[in-house]
Amino acid sequence: MAADLTDFGNWLAVPSVVCLWAAVLLRAPGALRSPQQRGLWLAVATAAAAMTLNLPDVVARAMERGAAYAHTIGLVRNLIGVLSAGAVLYFVAAATRGRRLQLASCAATVAWLTALVALDAAAPGHGTHTMPPVGDPVPSLAYWLVLISAHVIANTVCVGLCWRYSRRTASRGLAAGLRLFGLGTALAGLFWLAYLAKALFASTWAMPALPLLMNLHGLLRAAAILVPTLFTLRRTFADITTAWRLWPLWRDLVEAVPHVALNKPRSSRLAELLWPPVQRDLLVYRKVIETRDAILILGEYARPGALEQARGHVAGHGISEQRRTAAALARVLKDARRAKLAGLPGQAGEAAALELPAAIQSSNEGGDLADEARFLVDVAEAYTSPATTEEVNAS
Repeated sequence: MAADLTDFGNWLAVPSVVCLWAAVLLRAPGALRSPQQRGLWLAVATAAAAMTLNLPDVVARAMERGAAYAHTIGLVRNLIGVLSAGAVLYFVAAATRGRRLQLASCAATVAWLTALVALDAAAPGHGTHTMPPVGDPVPSLAYWLVLISAHVIANTVCVGLCWRYSRRTASRGLAAGLRLFGLGTALAGLFWLAYLAKALFASTWAMPALPLLMNLHGLLRAAAILVPTLFTLRRTFADITTAWRLWPLWRDLVEAVPHVALNKPRSSRLAELLWPPVQRDLLVYRKVIETRDAILILGEYARPGALEQARGHVAGHGISEQRRTAAALARVLKDARRAKLAGLPGQAGEAAALELPAAIQSSNEGGDLADEARFLVDVAEAYTSPATTEEVNAS
């Protein structure tokens, strides 16, 4: 059972390192520009480097090349690991805006690194750094206690603050990222506590689980720094879906009232999404604003009371009030658009004859643009329905 657990943990080593490096590379552009994210990114990047040097194949090849080479790889791996621990503390300090904790993390990291180099140099000749199942730690017990203390202190502080601030923040993305990072850090903390038990009490019962703990920690930290990317992708997908569904209504209204469009429409709905004429994150915003402006102008071509009359036609269909209003507005807009394109005179100054639905009124007065977008999507669906077209043609 213990051997199987160790084998599974070792099997996760490569996937964990690959996921870490993929996350580090994906988040590098945004993280390096943001002081708040820079510490987190550095913590994960250094953890990825340390775990790369700890891959079973890397360790085996280092041993094959001789004791001196294995010693160098082991020392570099441990130094990078301490740098990662210091970066974890710095990330926590930056996230909590603790200036003293930031300075303390930098000072502690320098002290830990200096102590490790000094203890390594003072130890008798040795090869790779290791905590063997039987026998004394290499290069010395003091070396390993300094190394373990760096990780345990950093991980303990990080887990506590990640948990605390994940419960306080109103941002779901930040809360998810903090919890994932805190959970991964907790697993790393258990890893180092098991080493501490081995160093002080020669306890080895937890050793078979160590590869699994470390590699699960890597996967969770990779997921933690990818949370902003995942939320951005979800928001982008939602915007693309909304823009796609708004397109038929927007295109027809802009054709009737072309001056409301900031840019000339693309030739097709697909072209509009693949090569948007505005920044992609503004695409839905522009579609909603231009559709609303067109509705206001086409209101001059609607008959007084047209919206209430159209609402009466769709009443009793077993649909919600918003969908009923959306279907009524779609019918009025088709009629008003046809009148505008036919060159019929509008009723300038009497656009109030088309009473704006509440969703458009509230957004126009500084309300929620997302609510207006959802309402206009309902209008677009009703606008393109064959039943609406038949009703307008029959009128």
